[in-house]
Amino acid sequence: MAQLFGPATNTIARASLLCSIALPFVVLLAASQITRSPYNTKVNIAVDQPVFFSHNHHAYELGIDCRFCHTSVEKSAYAGVPPTQTCMTCHSQIWTNSPLLEPVRQSFATGAPLKWNLLNKVPDYVYFNHSIHVQKGISCNICHGPVQNMNMTYKAQPFHMSWCLQCHRNPENYIRPKEEVFNLYAKYQTNAPVIPDQKIVSDKGITREEVALLRGNAPNRSAAMIEEGRKLVEKYNIKVKQLDDCWICHR
Repeated sequence: MAQLFGPATNTIARASLLCSIALPFVVLLAASQITRSPYNTKVNIAVDQPVFFSHNHHAYELGIDCRFCHTSVEKSAYAGVPPTQTCMTCHSQIWTNSPLLEPVRQSFATGAPLKWNLLNKVPDYVYFNHSIHVQKGISCNICHGPVQNMNMTYKAQPFHMSWCLQCHRNPENYIRPKEEVFNLYAKYQTNAPVIPDQKIVSDKGITREEVALLRGNAPNRSAAMIEEGRKLVEKYNIKVKQLDDCWICHR
């Protein structure tokens, strides 16, 4: 009687068993990669807005303070988006006939607010307060990336819990004097050109640490900087042991 199974059957059977064991892990790994990819997180993807707005032009080239538009960032959980009246403070006098600004003029004439599309939003089950971070010396760029250089604004960080905990567990690596949070941008606007990669312009008042902040990166701090960060943590009464408690964000 002829054999029903050939010599390769055992090899195929073993391979099938191995594949069936590995398949769940492959699926989990693929799902994890998809959830953390820009396709899902929308990191580095610019979002269309009702009006084209360049932070690079307004914040860097014109030197407008962040707080002129985001008026509540130092005192509220929300940074706030500017009402049409804020835009018209300038644009009732300049670029009054620009087609790009027609939605702004229509909004001002009708009283219907512009509907800006939010880029950075944490889930409903996460509590976040802008003011406490600014008041404790956390630069805007740590979370929002190099906004002052963005012509089309995009989301710079995924805001995964593990990413937030890097700062919550080691705030000395990120914190800076709170009076320097906004002074940094003023220094950058008035004293330095747009900083190319790998170029440190300390001769113009921008330090290596500040270059990292302006790029939206965590500074590669020296031991002396970390020690200074620890002093600021103590000075600002930041209770590090409580920062990674669940209730801090999940209230």
